[in-house]
Amino acid sequence: MRKPLSALSFLVLAGPLLAFLALVYLIPFLGVAEWSITLPEPGLTQYQRLAGDPLVLSVFLRTFRICATVTVVTVIAAYMIAYVWVRGTPLQQRLAELCILIPFWISVLTRAFGWLALLSSRGLINSWLQSLGFISEPLTLVRNEFGVIVGMTHFLIPFAVFPLASAMRSLDERVFLAARGMGAGAMRIFWSVFVPMTFSGIIGATLIVFVFALGFFVTPAILGGGRSVMVAELIYLRMFQSPDWGLGAAISVTLVVIVAVLMGVLFRYARLGDTGVSK
Repeated sequence: MRKPLSALSFLVLAGPLLAFLALVYLIPFLGVAEWSITLPEPGLTQYQRLAGDPLVLSVFLRTFRICATVTVVTVIAAYMIAYVWVRGTPLQQRLAELCILIPFWISVLTRAFGWLALLSSRGLINSWLQSLGFISEPLTLVRNEFGVIVGMTHFLIPFAVFPLASAMRSLDERVFLAARGMGAGAMRIFWSVFVPMTFSGIIGATLIVFVFALGFFVTPAILGGGRSVMVAELIYLRMFQSPDWGLGAAISVTLVVIVAVLMGVLFRYARLGDTGVSK
């Protein structure tokens, strides 16, 4: 049995990291929180504006709607990829690894412009569909929520694969042998045994993807074309375009609080060792 670290050992090992995080995250966040209650005058005026501003509320609702859609699509796609990666043939596993790793080698900006080239009215997809006679007019695939969802899903799939694959690799094969011995077919084993046993990975992947999606800026700005503004872009507009630093800071603090609550749910209902976050 491993001996737990003493308080002094913990401080020596984790102290530099905690100090770095406090320097680059906590102190700036406290400064932003101060702006939210002091600009342009002391008080909670900005939070009252946030709660009563139809534009801000509509942006929050759009953000949650897009993030929820992206989360569902991403987790489903990632589950299929993770299944092939863990239980496929060696060739299928290598191909799955390429699908997972290659996106990490390409910047988010490059990927966003790549999707813009594919989905725009004169992009490759519309050009091919028109040349084959399937459509007469270009489809509107970008500068709307559809384009944003496609770009965000593509970016987030690898982040959902890892916790799902970790949960799948931890399963005991004897359980599946027992299910086969009791006469269960492949589909029955998958839906009644395999999926429930990977539920912790599904929870972890869902929360990770949703939290990441809440803070997206570049992809929605490029593929949304200013027509599908999300919270991160609204903060940028309030801070640097209006400028309305007090309201922008209040929106930032609200977003951080929401993320903190979701992370609390992750730590409460899904053990890190099961979701793969710590691996």
